[in-house]
Amino acid sequence: MAKTSTNKAKKNEDAYGADQIQVLEGLDPVRKRPGMYIGNTAETGLHHLIWEIVDNSIDEAMAGHCDMIKIKLMPDGIISVEDNGRGIPVDKHKATGVSALETVMTTLHAGGKFGGGGYKVSSGLHGVGASVVNALSSYAKAEVKKDGKLWMQEYKIGKAQKPVKAVGPAKGSGTKITFKADDSIFSVKEYDLTTILDHLRQQAYLTKGIQIIVCDERDADKNKQLCYKFYFEGGIKSYIKHINHLVEPKHSNIFYIEKEAEEVTVEIALQYTSEYNETLMAFANHVYNPEGGMHVIGFRTALTRTINNFARKGNFLKEKDPNLTAEDVREGLTTVISIKLGEPQFEGQTKAKLGNIEARSAVDKVMSDAFTTYLEENPRDAEAILGKCILAAKARVAARAARETVLRKGVLDGFALPGKLADCSSKNPLLSELFIVEGDSAGGSAKQGRDREFQAILPLRGKILNVERARLDKMLANNEVKSLIIAMGTNIGEQFNIDDLRYDKIVIMTDADVDGSHISTLLLTLFYRHFPDLVMQGHIYVAQPPLYRIQIGKDVRWVYSDEELDGTRDAMVEVAKKNKPTSAKATAGKAKEEPADEEEVDANNEDSEAGVAIVEEYGGIKINIQRYKGLGEMNPDQLWDTTMDPMKRKMKRITVEDVEKADETFDILMGSDVAPRKRFIQTHAKSVKNLDI
Repeated sequence: MAKTSTNKAKKNEDAYGADQIQVLEGLDPVRKRPGMYIGNTAETGLHHLIWEIVDNSIDEAMAGHCDMIKIKLMPDGIISVEDNGRGIPVDKHKATGVSALETVMTTLHAGGKFGGGGYKVSSGLHGVGASVVNALSSYAKAEVKKDGKLWMQEYKIGKAQKPVKAVGPAKGSGTKITFKADDSIFSVKEYDLTTILDHLRQQAYLTKGIQIIVCDERDADKNKQLCYKFYFEGGIKSYIKHINHLVEPKHSNIFYIEKEAEEVTVEIALQYTSEYNETLMAFANHVYNPEGGMHVIGFRTALTRTINNFARKGNFLKEKDPNLTAEDVREGLTTVISIKLGEPQFEGQTKAKLGNIEARSAVDKVMSDAFTTYLEENPRDAEAILGKCILAAKARVAARAARETVLRKGVLDGFALPGKLADCSSKNPLLSELFIVEGDSAGGSAKQGRDREFQAILPLRGKILNVERARLDKMLANNEVKSLIIAMGTNIGEQFNIDDLRYDKIVIMTDADVDGSHISTLLLTLFYRHFPDLVMQGHIYVAQPPLYRIQIGKDVRWVYSDEELDGTRDAMVEVAKKNKPTSAKATAGKAKEEPADEEEVDANNEDSEAGVAIVEEYGGIKINIQRYKGLGEMNPDQLWDTTMDPMKRKMKRITVEDVEKADETFDILMGSDVAPRKRFIQTHAKSVKNLDI
């Protein structure tokens, strides 16, 4: 009988007909697959709810109907976004038979962004913002000031509770959306004020003349309210000043142009600095495009051509001199490009790259004409810019000669790998890992403890060059940098090719002390500045070796931070007390007076004599705590078990969520200006624990 039931169940599982096709109605698809609409249900997705509603207000501002947006963070995770725009229409919608407000709030792909004349330009491309936020909120409320009345409607999990109705008189116009994210959907409940301020500050830069106010009212117990106001009359010209506030500009007058061409509004601001790296922020309809697109191609083409034409005309380049390359004219350049167009075509779900062909020609034309005029009208600035570009060209030639000297044998002979590299057996890059370790001691433990099949070890001797302050030719004269470049196989600079990467994971594995942190920072600077594709595509990791080994009898546990130490120790003591024989408990007082059994400690902790061992006692329970400052203090088996074994290890993948903030952080920590670094240290000094000097 049981067998028959099983067969029936299997038959039902195998059946595939009309009954197995599920139809999701209304906003159900959003709740079923929230990641498709907001990215994820963690911190990024939670904050995306705010961006969706704010984008609608920004669209009103771009259309010229709004100059104030106010965001409130209230207790219990409640958020409100209010603007003084035209207000969402409240009259009856012909297609749905209900108020237009209810249609916008409860129907996917309903809004004024689909060619109906509501918006010429919008950032909320798909028009799903308000309805998605409503669907993912346990409670929401829409209030609209329009036609002298205040209209209101409330919702629960995306469903309207009552029809839209007027609840009183109102002056002016505008929309206010209040919502509370559904706790059953989101794994993160708390909004981060810094994340919100950074995003909205950027939006204020991109929208000249708009005032964005953020008020944090969550500290209700203290009746405390923090309000921040952003207003930039200069728009992206002010944005350039903000980005470059820690670096030395090469010319005083920031280039700025705003002009329409081919029905595309083009806004560009740029300034050269004394740095070696390019910073470019590209936006289409206020959407950040980290991978650029057609507007960036148009800009770079125009920039290179215009500077070369001006250099020839002004005799900065002689007849025998070759043209400046795109790489030459972009060194030290900070640029913000913001375009607005009617039908943006983004590549990918994240809108990372703009695909509109017309954007390329529009930006090219506007940039060529305006930048030529700028150079002619500002001779001192033009001279400084050309001097910077020509010096970059000379450095490029020197770097190429140095690179060819360093890598010529590798190119011809299939890479003569550095002698200190202990390579792995596997020739499949997707399965291979490169561990960059600090010194010969840690290198020895890592080489013995690794899995030779897929793990390679590259020990570094001392600290690598700070590449934030060095050109490529000087970098390639540094033996440690040279060894790393050859080991990775990608080459560098204009010859970089990520397809030649020999290891899928490149892991920085340094000691848990000040020197180790400094080496990690130097390596991250190298990767971010000269191998950004490795960072952006998730190939760079930082290993997390344990700080402590705690042992009670045969119970051994590894602790990876000071915060975990007390909790782990207390938990182990509780377990030991429960398992302790009664006879032992009776003699606990006597045991407490005896000195620690040094032979027992050594026997249980062999091969780690370099570590700092402490023996503590709690209620007759002996605890052996070993503090590791260096990887070389661990024996090979311990290093494998805790830091290198893919089944047990902890590693941090390095990603870049905010390019502007990443640039600023590297400028502060590794740049030539000491004052910002001093302020950074003073600000964060109190938060440092167990500082080893």
